[in-house]
This record gives sequence, structure tokens and C-alpha cells, in this order.
Amino acid sequence: MSLLDYFRKRDFKKTAEPKSGKSKTKTLSFVVQRHHASHLHYDFRLELDGVLKSWAVPKGPSMDPNDKRLAMMVEDHPYDYRNFEGVIPQGNYGAGVVLIWDKGTYTSLAENREDDVKTLRAGLKSGNLKFRLKGEILKGEFALVKLHNAEDNSWLLIKHNDEFAQRHFNSEDLVPEKIKALKNNKHGEATTLPLSKKIKTKEKNVEDGEAAIAADNEATAGKPYTPMMAKLAPKVFDSDDWIFERKLDGYRAIGYTGSKARLISRNDIDFSKDYSKIVDELKSVPQKAILDGELVIEDKSGKSSFQDIQQYEGDTRELKLKYYVFDLLNFDGHDLRGMELVRRKELLKSLLKSIDSKDIIYNDHIEGKGTVYLEKAKKEGWEGIIGKDSHSYYNSGKRTDHWLKFKLQNSQEAIICGYTAPEGSRKYFGSLILGIKPGDKMQYIGNCGTGFNEAGIKELYEKMHPLETDKKPFEEKIIRRNKITWIKPKLVCEVWYAEWTADKHLRHPVFKGLRMDKKSEKVIMETPDTQLADEEVITIGRKNLKVTHLNKVFWKEEGITKGQLINYYRDMADWIVPYLKDKPISMRRQPNGTGDPGFFQKDTDTAHLPDFIKTESLYSESNDKHIHYIIGDGAATLLYMVNLGCIEINPWLSSYKTPENPDYIVIDLDPHDVPFSYAVDAALKTKEIFERMKLEVFIKTSGSKGLHIYCYLGAKYDYDFVKMFAEYAANLIHTELPDTTSVERSPAKRKNKVYIDFLQNRRGQTVACPYSVRPRPGATVSAPLKWSEVNYDLKLSDYTIFNMKDRVKKINDPWKELTNTKADLKKALELLKK
Repeated sequence: MSLLDYFRKRDFKKTAEPKSGKSKTKTLSFVVQRHHASHLHYDFRLELDGVLKSWAVPKGPSMDPNDKRLAMMVEDHPYDYRNFEGVIPQGNYGAGVVLIWDKGTYTSLAENREDDVKTLRAGLKSGNLKFRLKGEILKGEFALVKLHNAEDNSWLLIKHNDEFAQRHFNSEDLVPEKIKALKNNKHGEATTLPLSKKIKTKEKNVEDGEAAIAADNEATAGKPYTPMMAKLAPKVFDSDDWIFERKLDGYRAIGYTGSKARLISRNDIDFSKDYSKIVDELKSVPQKAILDGELVIEDKSGKSSFQDIQQYEGDTRELKLKYYVFDLLNFDGHDLRGMELVRRKELLKSLLKSIDSKDIIYNDHIEGKGTVYLEKAKKEGWEGIIGKDSHSYYNSGKRTDHWLKFKLQNSQEAIICGYTAPEGSRKYFGSLILGIKPGDKMQYIGNCGTGFNEAGIKELYEKMHPLETDKKPFEEKIIRRNKITWIKPKLVCEVWYAEWTADKHLRHPVFKGLRMDKKSEKVIMETPDTQLADEEVITIGRKNLKVTHLNKVFWKEEGITKGQLINYYRDMADWIVPYLKDKPISMRRQPNGTGDPGFFQKDTDTAHLPDFIKTESLYSESNDKHIHYIIGDGAATLLYMVNLGCIEINPWLSSYKTPENPDYIVIDLDPHDVPFSYAVDAALKTKEIFERMKLEVFIKTSGSKGLHIYCYLGAKYDYDFVKMFAEYAANLIHTELPDTTSVERSPAKRKNKVYIDFLQNRRGQTVACPYSVRPRPGATVSAPLKWSEVNYDLKLSDYTIFNMKDRVKKINDPWKELTNTKADLKKALELLKK
């Protein structure tokens, strides 16, 4: 089964399968490829002696020890085959779709790693090969056992009964996201052109591309081919794993070829009638394909203008319509979105060569050199460039950090909310009143009065005039010199601008053009800090964490997203983690944001936690049993909880190591229906009383309504004693402020008073940790304060996720000395007696 057999069976002029490859690491690799040729099967490959020892497993590997899967040994494959994904053309050996199902490293079962290769060679020779896999799906011990009484190449692949074993395992039930789209794809003619015109399905021959998708692709049926979007990035870079393309200045459009050809915008608007010239070209393409590209109008020098595309009524001597294509999403019914970008682009380039159209053009790229390409963009007057991870997959409808855009000039989409009366020689209107809608409220971002041409200003006015209304869309006052006519917020435009001001207005906006391809509710601030990927893998030290739904709005009125919340906790992790270290966490999860009451979770399923999450089994009084609490550790643990929807972080007052002894005593001042000044008075009185006992206390805003006062104990006393002391202190405060405070737990008995809550000083109770966000209007934060800041000017709304990072940089840490001295509560009581 040598490589000679591999080479004899293949014509490398017709197939893109690799010829060679050499390992550059000391670890041994394995791969399982899902191969839909004449029959669906899985190719199981183990690296050994510079090649991939290979077996075809018809039913796929299993994690169930009861399954003994037939594995037919086939020819050795070159080492580079471990990364191969693609379509082997019809007429070639193994014709069909090949995608990676699982991959990782493996070892023998020998105790000494130096004996791995020797042990594996011996096992292969004897027909009893045992090994340990470390993959994404396949984990633990396996054996390949040769069937000596059957064909020479017949083996059994068997899972050992270890901690990774899973009963009733089905390979087809566990298809990774990237290849779900190809679950039933078995046609392999897509790498040579031209292709056959028909796709054979179980029921009939299908000529229409969309029908083929529905019939032949159950996993993606119903999932639209909406554009994948790029995230705005602040700084370009160089990387061998990235390609860089010209950023085009037109309308994004998904193109369908064939008899039912059409162009569909990112907003699901049918562009076919407006740009029929390109549609006619798409109809002439014999192969059924779905393309992603941009419609632009170019002059003779190749330069484009966005206003020209929206005013297009047909080609002229000076201006021509072009469709620049940069991705291939489907070919002859094969959904290619689960294929690596570089392979999709290879197929696309071949397709467009066969079309040989002057108006449908391949948008070329360079590899690795982002900084050089951005310089080229500057010289040639482009809008910018797009960087793409060359190994990424196509995520329809999602904004991802695998595609990044680098702009040479700031631009912002905006909702047209009204217009001012014209002045001087200007006709129709003076300037546009612009807004964005990050949440439930419209936000005013400025006026735009320049950038219009004569034809465009009339056309824009004719679109605005029917939308006139008496309803002002903003709550804030708009500075005006001329009369304003408000319109319904339906129209979206794009403007150039110099910068955002501190009050979130655009400085020097210049009209670029109408965006007929975007819905007004999708218009938000576009900066690298606010335009987030929908999901992202972030690295914290050596730990990787996938964070998801980053553009989900958590504060609906303000439009604050989950991604902004995660970014806050990421920025502030060094300040927060010390207060979480070794503390059991009670999670209040609000996965749909602040409008969701959410639910409390203490117990966790340890089998489904990342390796870096630490847990501890502790007795919970409310659950009346031992449960597994997540234990505060590093930034990765913090962000894992935030990704679960934990807006606020609530640790115990004690460590899991000394669960009966709290590290702090806490006085929680909770004002109800009273001026906040009452809470300030109570806080200052608390400080005064503790100072009489020679005890130092530290204060923070609760982030909600009140104030929290901490005194460090260092686990010196148990909860019973600490609670008793807190109750004693609370009564002293109340005695000296009887008219404005109360220690009554019942709200009915403490109306119009500041409640002095001492009951948090009990085992298992929690308090929002310092710098924790609270699910309150404005995304307020529980902020540590200096005592000099505790006065009648104090406002809890002044401390939010938007200013806390700057605050900790500008001021000395108010809690820097919190743990310097352990309080002696018994000595304190003696001082009070004296």
C-alpha cells in the first residue's frame, strides 16, 4: 500500500489532490475526511513514517465501544493530504466531495513517548494497532485490528471503553458546522470546467440551480444565500494566512446564473431590472452558480463613484456598469460555503475564465501583504481594502472577524430623518438631518449639507417629499437656523466624515449617496469599537474562548450590545479578577439582555465546561445538596461567564478553600423612594462608626440604587460572628440616623428609608463584585470610590462601561489598600465598650 499506488491512480493535471508533504513537528497527526464519492464513507488516516496510513471506514468512526466498524486499508497518502478539502472531478479516482470531519494528534499507548513510532510500527505489522487520539470529535483510546480470515486489507476500528466513550454514537449525527451544508452532496464534477448541465437527484434531473440546492442539500435548504460581512478594523497587517482584495464602491449583490438569473441585494431587494445588462450576462452562463460580488459604475480610467451607481440608467460613452465577483457560494447545486476561501476562489477564477465576460470580472487579490496593498489603494484612489482569512468558511448573513475592512476615509451609514429649507441658490433642501438607531431610540448625529450634485439633489428630494411627517424622531433638541421638515425614517444614506465628536456627532459629513440596499433598523455607529463580528474566538494567554451573538442588543433602549459588554469585561479583567479569585460564583444569566429577567444558575455540568474552568463541589443551602460551583480564576473564566449572558458578576464573600469564613464584612445601603443624599449620609455615618472602632472601610457604588461598604477580614471569623457584628453595626448606624434609615427587612415597615442590609453576610450570599456591570439603564458599573467622592454631587449614573477604563487609568485605585490589614472585630467591640 505504498505511495506508488497513490500516484498510479491519479492524474494531477485533473485533480487538485496533493502530491507530497513533510511533517515539520515531532507530534503525529491524524485526520478523518468525510468522502462522498460513489458511496458516502470516511477516510481514516494516521501519520507514520512520513506518510498517511489510510483506511476507508464505510459507517465512519464511532465513540461507542460496542461498535466494531469495518475499515478497509487503502494506499498510503502523502502527508499534505491531511489538509485536503475539495471536489475531486468526475472521471477521476475517488470523484466526489472531500471535507475534513475531524483532525488532531495521536500517540501510541506506550508510556514513553520516545517509543511511539516503534510501538506503532510493531502494532501495524502485527495487525493490532493501538493508539490514543486527541481530536475535536474523536478522543481517547482506539484499536485497529486486522481480520486475518477475510480479505488482506480488512480491519476493524474499535473504541476502547474509557472516559471518552459514548453510547449510541452516530457519525452522521455529529457533522461539524462547516460541512453541514454538504451533508448530502455527492457530485464531484465541480473542479473542471465546463461541467455537466444537469444534477441528478433521487427524484429527477434538475436544471435550475436553486431547485438543485433544495433537492440535493438538505442541510442548507431554507438558509438563504445572504452576504457574509466584514468587520471594520483599525490597522492593516501582513500575514501569510490572509489575502487582500480591493474594497469596491458600489452595491453588494448575490448573482444567480442560468435561465432564472437575477441579482439580489444584501437587503433582499431584486436588482435585476435596474441592472439588466449584468443579468443578461448571467443568463448566458451554462453552469448554475451563485456568486458574491459588487456592482459598480466605472469611468474610462477604471475609477468608480457611488453616486453614479444609484443614478444608473444605462451605459454611456464615459460610464460602464461592471460586476466584480469575489466569491463562489454554490456550483451546479453544490453548496461551497463549507469549503475554504482559497479553494472557492480557485473554482471561481476557473468559472469566470470560461465565461470570458468583459462585464463580469474576477476581483483579484494578493497574498499576505496587507500593508503594501493598502499603499497601492492610496495611490490609486480606492476606498480601501478587504482582508480575508484564506482558510475561512462563508458565514451567510454574519459579520465576522475572518473578513476585515480597512478604510482610507471614514464613512458612516445614516438614516435621513428630515431636511432644512434651502438657502441662496440651492434648490429643494439645504441639509439633511441624520440619525442612527442603535436601540429603541433614534440618536441625532448631525447635519449634512455638502456632496450633492445637481441631478442627485432633485432625485433625493423627490424620494423624501412623500415621507414628510409632523413627528420629530429625536427626543433631544436639534440646533436649527432654518425650518426643518421631518420625514419618516425610511431612507438610508452614506456619508464621508472627518471624525466622531465627544457627543457622538459627525464632524464635517459629506453626502456619498443613498443606500437603497440597507434597512434603516440596521444602521448603527461604524467604528472598530462598535462594529463587531457576530462571533469571535478570543485568546487569553494560552486559552481560546469562542464568544457568540456579539451584535445582540442587551440594552434595547440604548442599543448596547453583548459584544460591547464582553469588550468591557475584557478591558477590565485585570481589575476585576482579584475580587473573584477562588470565590464560588452564583450566575444570574440574562441571555436576551436586560429586558430578560433571566435565571440563576449555581450548579454546572462539569462535562460540558472548557478545560480551563475550575469547579468545586460545595454544599448549597438553597439546593440542599452539594453542587458544582464555578470558581473565579482568571480572565478566561470571567469572559466565559459573560458569554453565557452574565451581565453582573456575583461572587461569594468567602473562598472555596474557607467557605465558612468570609473575606469581607459588607454593609449594603439601599435607598427606597428617598433622595440619594440619605444614602450618602448613611455611608458617611458608617465610615464614622467603623473609625471609632479603628476599622478601615472602603466604599463602592452598587451600580444599581445604593452603596456597598466593605471591611477586609481575611477569613479570620466565621459567618455567624460576622453577621452578628454586621447587625450590631447596622443598629448603631440606625440609632444615630433614626429618621432616614431602617434595619427592617420588610419593605412595608421601612417606607421612605435607607435600608441598612446586613443579611448579605451569610454563607452563599453574593454581592456584585467591584467593577461589575449591572443590568440597569446606561450599563452602570459597581465602581470603587474614594471617600472624598462620597458627597451630595455623587451620581451612580456617572459610572458606566463607557468611562470606567479611562477612570482607572486617571485616578489612583481607591481600593488599593483594601487587603493590607485584616480587621480585628473583637478588639473593635472592646473599643466601642470603652
